Amino acid sequence: MINKSSIYLPLHYGHPPQYLLERMKKLAFSISKIFIAEHGTAEFLKRLADPLWFQSFGCVLGFDWHSSGLTTVVTGVLQHSIDLQNHGIMITGGKGKKSSLPKSEIPKLAQSINMNGKRRSDLLYASKMAAKVDNGAVQDGYGLYHHVILFNEQGLWTIVQQGMNTDFKMARRYHWSSDNIHHSFLNEPHSGIICDRTHQNVLDMTASASIETQKTSVDLVRDSPQNLITSIKKLQQQKNISLDEWISNSNDSWDKIAFTGDYEMPRHLNWKIINKVYDIQPVNYEEFVSIDGVGPSLIRALSLISLLIYGSRTSWKDPVRYSFAHGGKDGVPFPVDRRTFDKSILFLRDAIEGGEISSDEKRMALKKLSSHLKVILPEYAD
Repeated sequence: MINKSSIYLPLHYGHPPQYLLERMKKLAFSISKIFIAEHGTAEFLKRLADPLWFQSFGCVLGFDWHSSGLTTVVTGVLQHSIDLQNHGIMITGGKGKKSSLPKSEIPKLAQSINMNGKRRSDLLYASKMAAKVDNGAVQDGYGLYHHVILFNEQGLWTIVQQGMNTDFKMARRYHWSSDNIHHSFLNEPHSGIICDRTHQNVLDMTASASIETQKTSVDLVRDSPQNLITSIKKLQQQKNISLDEWISNSNDSWDKIAFTGDYEMPRHLNWKIINKVYDIQPVNYEEFVSIDGVGPSLIRALSLISLLIYGSRTSWKDPVRYSFAHGGKDGVPFPVDRRTFDKSILFLRDAIEGGEISSDEKRMALKKLSSHLKVILPEYAD
């Protein structure tokens, strides 16, 4: 749904017509090939990790509906259009059951180009951690149902994931880039998160404001499992007393902490996982989250214990960076980096104009790009 200053990402069911898909595949093959020839595979991966460029690319290919379908269709089209021989890029994953394909396909693809073991392991780890983080460490109400990873022969990668919120009937897209992972997958790792709206009371354990809680959570799981289980059960039973009363009876310093989150303790936890984590003794929060079986409930329980018992500060701010509903020009919730965006669009325009497609197809693609840019930043009007 489009109007003068809004782009929404509602859940969209169904499939685009076959004739459009074929046209999109042709354009994707040609535009990607020209872009990579001029700027390299690393730059192409970097652009796909930019939510605004990805959206622009989708519109250029001919996807006229700004909905959840743009993500799944564009990545699906790329899977049928780009290949190692012509583009130097491999891609795996998809929607639903296909989202688990990287686990089995990455080793096969890596072996086909004689990629060394460490790079292969790093790709598998990146795929796993991106999914675990967006499913558990960022608790925003959007359940993941789409996961795609693209990578080149050097092991550089981009991951595009999408989640849905059935209550709001909206989608949210998460972008990851190997360029953005410096020290940890749990330290503000996203290259961008795009959604029509922001939400209150979002637990974001990837935020720098949650580092203290990360450390406390690790200390908790390394200590006696029985002590942790006792603390969780104690908080689970706090039904008939207000949070303020419980706090005032527990710690005199609580009045200094601003409470804005949803502090309900998970009611169902797998106690065996707590014992498993204790046996492993993770050295840091990323290693803890990476353990098989560690999911949203345990992550949330530890964050609440860290907060309510030990006073560790935690981020409850939605990490979404771009909201098309307001337009980047308003800087809500995050201003568009004009210099980078201008460069990205210039790359895309050059690729269209140099593509091995007809003049009519070039004009149509440039027209769609122009229309799309006016929605994000009206000053782009030609």
